[in-house]
Amino acid sequence: MTRIIRSEKYTYRDLTEAITLMCQKYPFLEKTVIGKSVSGKNIIALKLPGGDSSALFAAAFHGSEHITTNISLMLLEDMAYAYQNNSAVDGINIRKALSSRGVIFVPRVNPDGCDISILGAAAAGKRAGEITKQCGGDFNRWNANLRGVDINHNFNADFAGVKQREREAGIYVPGPTRFGGDRPESEPETAAMVSLCKNENLSLVCALHAQGEVIYWGYKDYCLKRNRQMAKILAATGSYALDVPTGIASGGGFKDWFCMTFNRPGFTVELGRGKNPLPIAQAREIYLKAREMLTVCAIL
Repeated sequence: MTRIIRSEKYTYRDLTEAITLMCQKYPFLEKTVIGKSVSGKNIIALKLPGGDSSALFAAAFHGSEHITTNISLMLLEDMAYAYQNNSAVDGINIRKALSSRGVIFVPRVNPDGCDISILGAAAAGKRAGEITKQCGGDFNRWNANLRGVDINHNFNADFAGVKQREREAGIYVPGPTRFGGDRPESEPETAAMVSLCKNENLSLVCALHAQGEVIYWGYKDYCLKRNRQMAKILAATGSYALDVPTGIASGGGFKDWFCMTFNRPGFTVELGRGKNPLPIAQAREIYLKAREMLTVCAIL
């Protein structure tokens, strides 16, 4: 198998080129633009066809976690190859498994933030000076979108609590991370994900983040029993720990909003270990350790 996806930093341009190659090689992939970023970059979804419902993998909500784009596309590439050749990924026959469920991938929810983290001020356009000041010139760790809003704090799940916890942490204005915006779903990236979830019949969602090798599962009492059972299976498969977010990390997240809105399972998987941004050369190693766990998640 000649692989398209590599352990290299993918700018938005690199990403779109890789997706084009993937769609050419695997013409059964359904490509959709689900929305646009603040700067107008396409937010792309790729679907492996299946039954009436789909599992959703969404990656790179945070700019400094752009390695999750590579990992999500590595999973898609392996699953697409197995689907095309009627073969297996970690012992799971993909074509058979997808006879009753499709899988949707959004490999980069926050294309502007990822480009800022990778390219620095050159990716910030007219906001270059403002963003340089906000991050003190340390673009590597930029998590927010182009407006300085943290997408994974911008969903409508206990948003009032999110703002209270921000104030307690001394966060009042846009910046590199943790500022959830002035109102929920204020950002086009958030709106794109909300629209996708409302327009698709999703059986579960898995948000890919970095780092820590932990799985955050469920939200409050929504779908609690099923979430717990599924999370235990995933943790055992991938040797990841189960955890529950606390403090400023609680609320406002995509997984939180999905569980609350649809009362269906949702997970946040923190891939790899270290300090963000994780070295991009580790992308395949991290992926291979998590591959069986993520494949099982797609078919649970």
